[in-house]
Amino acid sequence: MEQWKITDNQKTNIKVIFGLTLLHFIGDFYSSFSTPLIPGFVDKYSLSMAQVGLFTGIIRLLAFIVQPSVGYLADRYQTRFFALGGLAMTIVFIPLAGAAPDFYLLILLFALGSMGSSMFHPAVTGMVPLYGGRNTGFSMSIFNTGGTLAFGIGPVFITWFVVNYGFTSMPITMLIGILPWVYLYRALPAPVSEGMQYSGFIGSLKENLGAVWKPLTLIWMVMMMRAAIAQSFITFMTVLLADRGYSLIAIGTITSIFIVAGTFSGLLAGFLSDRIDFKKIFFVAHAMMAPALIIFLNAQGIWVYAAAALGGFFALATLPIGVVMAQELAPKGRSMVASLMMGFAYGLGGAFSPLVGKIADLTSIQSTLFVLAFTPLATVVVIWFFPRVRGVKA
Repeated sequence: MEQWKITDNQKTNIKVIFGLTLLHFIGDFYSSFSTPLIPGFVDKYSLSMAQVGLFTGIIRLLAFIVQPSVGYLADRYQTRFFALGGLAMTIVFIPLAGAAPDFYLLILLFALGSMGSSMFHPAVTGMVPLYGGRNTGFSMSIFNTGGTLAFGIGPVFITWFVVNYGFTSMPITMLIGILPWVYLYRALPAPVSEGMQYSGFIGSLKENLGAVWKPLTLIWMVMMMRAAIAQSFITFMTVLLADRGYSLIAIGTITSIFIVAGTFSGLLAGFLSDRIDFKKIFFVAHAMMAPALIIFLNAQGIWVYAAAALGGFFALATLPIGVVMAQELAPKGRSMVASLMMGFAYGLGGAFSPLVGKIADLTSIQSTLFVLAFTPLATVVVIWFFPRVRGVKA
């Protein structure tokens, strides 16, 4: 099978990668507020599991709708609007959701904040390869770390904040994001256009993806299935842990451990991807995901913390390298393929949450997640047909 290689010898622009990572961190810090607060929303608004699934599904479906179109526009135009405007929406609307008087306004405000997140993700992700130089895989992992670390810290912070100050005080947390936004407004460079201004959407798809649509489709399938599994666990394990008697702060901590473990595995995967075949990393991570998630579901007492780290380590490991792999196959459409592998895959994967919630209402959360834990084994079959894409470190 043909082997694709990364041969860019440029140096990494540390300042720009830091700025992109900071933007990713701040945006995902606010985006992380929704999941650990679900048990509180269940009590406050008397929600069923189907409504919990609807809440998370709508938020993630927006990534499915918004990100590909923004990715297309970000490849066409040199503008910081998507990055900075999207981040501003996330900083403002998600904290306001804490003061929502009813369930429907809660969904609306989180939806607006999530639309902002869907705006900045493809724009800034498409910039990483431009400034990552010969360490593109590791640079993408650093960038991804900003997001996963935010999803690790955010749940601990927001559960502590709500327990001590209440939901109605959440708008105060906007202050955390204002200064970083001002810094990024001054420091973030404009993205580089790929010269697709006159190609049109279909023309851009053909030019960027036409020759490699088959391997990109396979990668997307695996990324979508991974997202469906990981997001279902992150969403419904909060309710499962609440049913087992864990406090809101403990639930936030366990959620953080699950996600922060994915930060380390993502860094490791990115480091290795600059040296060995991406395909091998996918095989190991997805083969180990099923037993790791089953161990997590059956862990009791203090062992649940270690089991959460194990589950998150394998469930989140391949997110950054899936994006890099796709960008190396279609380098002229970096933002578009990033939106497909992150937003489109993440959004469609998250859209399964209402179905998972409905099944949990009919059976139980434990049994539903137990069956879902075996799903990663099916992705191993798809990974077998991946092309060999290897990063060659100069």
